[in-house]
Amino acid sequence: MWWTPLLLLLMAAPPELSEHELRLARSMSPVPAAPNNPTNAHADDPAAAVLGRALFFDPGLSSTGDISCSTCHQPDKAFTDERSLAQGVGIGNRNAPTVRGAAHHRWLFWDGRADTLWQQAMFPIENPLEMDGARGDVVQHLIDTPWLSSRYVSIFGPLPNLDPLIAGARPGTDAWDALSASQQQAINDAFVNVCKSLEAYERQLSPGTSDFDRWVASFDQAEATSVMSDAAIRGFQLFVGQAGCRQCHFGPLVSDLEFHDLGLPAPNGGPSNDPGRGAGYSQLQASPFRADGPWSDAPQSSQARRAANARIGPEHWGAFRTPSLRNVASTGPYMHDGRFETIGDVLAFYNTLETQARRHHHAEDVLQPLDFSPEQLADLEAFLSALSGDPPPSHLMHPPPMPQGPKKLDSNPKSPELEATEHIPITE
Repeated sequence: MWWTPLLLLLMAAPPELSEHELRLARSMSPVPAAPNNPTNAHADDPAAAVLGRALFFDPGLSSTGDISCSTCHQPDKAFTDERSLAQGVGIGNRNAPTVRGAAHHRWLFWDGRADTLWQQAMFPIENPLEMDGARGDVVQHLIDTPWLSSRYVSIFGPLPNLDPLIAGARPGTDAWDALSASQQQAINDAFVNVCKSLEAYERQLSPGTSDFDRWVASFDQAEATSVMSDAAIRGFQLFVGQAGCRQCHFGPLVSDLEFHDLGLPAPNGGPSNDPGRGAGYSQLQASPFRADGPWSDAPQSSQARRAANARIGPEHWGAFRTPSLRNVASTGPYMHDGRFETIGDVLAFYNTLETQARRHHHAEDVLQPLDFSPEQLADLEAFLSALSGDPPPSHLMHPPPMPQGPKKLDSNPKSPELEATEHIPITE
C-alpha cells in the first residue's frame, strides 16, 4: 500500500520532546557533587576517607568478626546485598538501601532516624541484628591495629587510654555503666570520629553518570545523538507526564528526599504496623548525636538545625523515605521491606494499587492507579534502567592495602578475588 513507507518512517522516528519536557530533563541532570556537611569537619578529608574505606570493609567492628558494612553494601551489587531484608549477625526487618548517593540525603534510613551519614553509621555497628558491635570494642580494635591507629592519630589526635576495658561496652550494658563519665566521653568521641571517617569514604560513592545524563548532555551538542533507546525516551515522557511520578521523584536524585505512606500492607495482607517516620523522627529527636548536638562540628549551621525545625504529623505514621531512583535497576528488591523482586513488580503495584491497605485517611491521596498498557510499563522500565550510572573508581570498590592491618578485610565474601591494591597509595 502507498502509505506503508510513510508508516514505517513514522515508527522509526525518535520521540520528540516538548520545551517543557526538555526543561524537566535538564532539571534532573547531572547529579551535582555531594553537598557540604559542616557538621563533619573531616567529611571531605582524603586521609579520613582512606581510613573510612578501611573501616567500611573491616569485620573487626562486629561482635562475630565476620560482618562489615560491606556485608550489606556490597560493591559489586551497587552497594546493596540483593536481599529483601538485610542480613548481618541476624536478619533485620528492612531492606538495605544502596550507599551510592547517600551523601545527598537529608535524612538517613527508611524512617529518617539519622540526619547525617556519620550519625547513620553508628546504628548498624551496634545493632544486634546487624554488626552487633560495641563502641568500646570498636575503639579498642583501633588501638590494637597499628595501621588503623596510626592513621586515626594522624587525623584526629590520640586515642583514649581504655586499659582496662570490659568487652561489649555500649550504652545499655553493664560494661558501659561500669565506665566513668570521662571514659564514656572519650569512647564516644573516638566512636564518632570513626563514623565521620566512614562518612568521608561514603561521600565518594556518587551515583555515577548514566545514559540518561549522557542523553541530556547531548541536547547542547551540534549533532545530538541519543544514547537512550526510543523506549526509554517514551518512558521519560510518561514519567514526567501522564504517570505523575514527579510528585515524589524529581531533581538529580530523582527523589523528593522526604517521606510518604503508600499504604503497603503487612505480609498477612492487613495494614502494616511499622511506624516508619512516625517513630524514626522521635528517635532522632532523642539522640545526642544529632547534627545540632554536642558531637557536631557545626551545631548552629542551617543543616544542623534541620532536625530541630522539622515537623511531623499523623500522616507520617507508616511513611518511609522516598528512595533515589538513581541505579534503581541494580538495587532490588524494592520498597522498605524488599517485598518486590523486580522493577516490573513495582510498576505492577502502581499500575493497579490492588494490594494497597490504607492505615488512615492521611495516606497518599494523590496516588492513583496508572492503568497503563504493557507497552507503556515496558517504556517506563526502560527509562528507569537508563538511570544506572557508571561504577565508582575501582580503588573505592575494595579496602586499601594494610600491611599491618587486622584479619583479612571483608571486601565481599561472595565475589571473586579482587584486583591487587598495592599500587594504591595509602595516603590517597
